[in-house]
Amino acid sequence: MSEQIITLTNVSKHYQAGQSAGVSDINISIRKGDFVAIVGESGSGKSTLLKLIYGLLSPNAGEITFKGLHLPGPHEKLIPGHDSMKMVTQDFNLNIYARVFENISGMLSNEDVEAKQQKTWEMMEFLSIDHLAEKRIVELSGGEQQRVAIARAIITEPEILLLDEPFSQIDAVLKGQLRADLRRLCTFLGITIILVSHDPTDGMTLADDMIILKNGKLMQRGKPSDIYNHPKHSYTAGLLGNAFVLPSSEAKSLGLKPGKNNIMIYPEWVQLKSSWSSRRYQIKDIFFKGFFEELLLERDHVKIRAINLQPGSFKKEESVQVVLTRFLEFD
Repeated sequence: MSEQIITLTNVSKHYQAGQSAGVSDINISIRKGDFVAIVGESGSGKSTLLKLIYGLLSPNAGEITFKGLHLPGPHEKLIPGHDSMKMVTQDFNLNIYARVFENISGMLSNEDVEAKQQKTWEMMEFLSIDHLAEKRIVELSGGEQQRVAIARAIITEPEILLLDEPFSQIDAVLKGQLRADLRRLCTFLGITIILVSHDPTDGMTLADDMIILKNGKLMQRGKPSDIYNHPKHSYTAGLLGNAFVLPSSEAKSLGLKPGKNNIMIYPEWVQLKSSWSSRRYQIKDIFFKGFFEELLLERDHVKIRAINLQPGSFKKEESVQVVLTRFLEFD
């Protein structure tokens, strides 16, 4: 089992009234070499937690350790931030009028110029930006600047790379490519990566370990597949899988008699059949999603959603039989 590299024990950080939520009573350990995603809605405390781990903020209560040693906060260091970590923020912190090569190589000393140049080229090739070496940062797209910022951060071989919303300024195609590159960084270079994102897809596709926050509190953590299939809260299910929640009174329209106040269902747990049944739903809308459709269904003013893997096989206003393969109950 990998060693614990970061540990937070009963950590809380609260701001003044009217400011962001902060975090409350966080207890987590992060293993060396893991890819960790901190996921939650805006204001959930994600960036606060990342800054606490890096040492840019000091907790109001609790203890943070790096390899078992106290992690100093900004009041304990002349230059805040931990020497074994690098953090890439949304503003990238690049010299926009310098060349790509200069931005990256400038992080290394001049003791061995030849080795410095070789390492810079290797890092640019690893992140597929070697063809941009002579371009100035101001001439690059947001996605290209993001890669330069990451190369600049990891060329000094930090043990931990922290990323604050790394995909917020790039389009869907580049996002997929950058996700693959970050996964390679974690696997082949052995770097521990801690990523903050409001998009749960980032955590689902990348993380070994996912942390779900809401209003500064830890809601759930674990492997993405475990959290998705066994959410402890309806908030988690809605965040990760577009789940819908019905009160027990409305669940009766599905033929259910839940023992708790609410039920949660992912759309893919709803099967549709054309055969006759007394429990039929009307298709109110159809949303094309490429290889599948998402259908909005209604019966007795109760609305549910379903996935149809054969686009075009159903039409609006058509009535269909609904069969549930699974549901979860919550208080």
